[in-house]
Amino acid sequence: MKYYCNKTYLPLTLFLVFLIHLPFVFAKSKPASVYCNLNSKAGTHFDFNSESAIIYDSLKLDSLGLSKQAFIDGVKGFDYLKSTGKLSNDNVLTIADFGLPSNEKRLFVIDMENLRVLYNTYVAHGRNSGKEYANKFSNSPRSNMSSPGFYVTQNTYYGEHGFSLRLQGEEKGINDNALSRAIVIHCADYVSEKWIQDLGYIGRSLGCPALPKKDSKPIIETIKDGSCFFIFSPSQKYLSRSRLLQKAS
Repeated sequence: MKYYCNKTYLPLTLFLVFLIHLPFVFAKSKPASVYCNLNSKAGTHFDFNSESAIIYDSLKLDSLGLSKQAFIDGVKGFDYLKSTGKLSNDNVLTIADFGLPSNEKRLFVIDMENLRVLYNTYVAHGRNSGKEYANKFSNSPRSNMSSPGFYVTQNTYYGEHGFSLRLQGEEKGINDNALSRAIVIHCADYVSEKWIQDLGYIGRSLGCPALPKKDSKPIIETIKDGSCFFIFSPSQKYLSRSRLLQKAS
C-alpha cells in the first residue's frame, strides 16, 4: 500500500514543485537592462530625473566626469527620438559634454540596452567656440563653431579626413544646418594627449566633433546609421531654445 501511494502522488508532487519554481525560471530570463524605453508604457508616469539618476549612478558616470544634467537631458532626447521612430540604431546613446573642458575625456558612448559605457574619450569643438571650453555656438555656415543639441547619425563615407560619419541635426534653428555645413564625425591628429601636454587643451575643428585617431573608427562603426548623438551645453540659451527637450519633458 505504501508503494502504491508514492506512485500515485509522485506526479502531483512534481507538478507542485514546478509551479513553485516557475516565477524564478522566468525571472532569470529577463534582459539585463533596467532601461526599457522610459516613456513607452501607456498610462504609466515616469520621473525621468529619478529614473535616469538611477542609471547614472549604476554606471558610475560621475567618476568619469559626465554631468548628471547632461545624462538626464540626453536620456530625455534619446527616448523622444526613439518614441517618434527617428532612431534605427536605437540601443546606443552618445553624449559630448561640452560643459567640460577639451582636455578631459568628455565623449561618452553608452549602451542603453545592456547599461554599460562602451567608449569614453576626447572630442573637439569648433575653433570659434572657444579654446579650452566651448562657450559660443552657431548654426550658420562658415561660422567654424559647434552647434549644441540632438543629432541622428547617418551614413559613413571616406573624405578629406578619412572614415567619417554624417550627422543630421534634429533641432530647428540650433543645429539643423549640420548636413549643409558638413558637420561630421571624423578623426584628427590634434585630438590627442600630446596637444594637451603642449597647449593645455586639444586642437579645434571647423565645427565638427572630431575624435582621436585610435578611437574614431570603432566609435563610428558603433554609432552609425541612426543612433542618437547629443552635444550638451549647460548654456541657458540652448536649454531655453530647445523645443525637443521641451517636448521630451
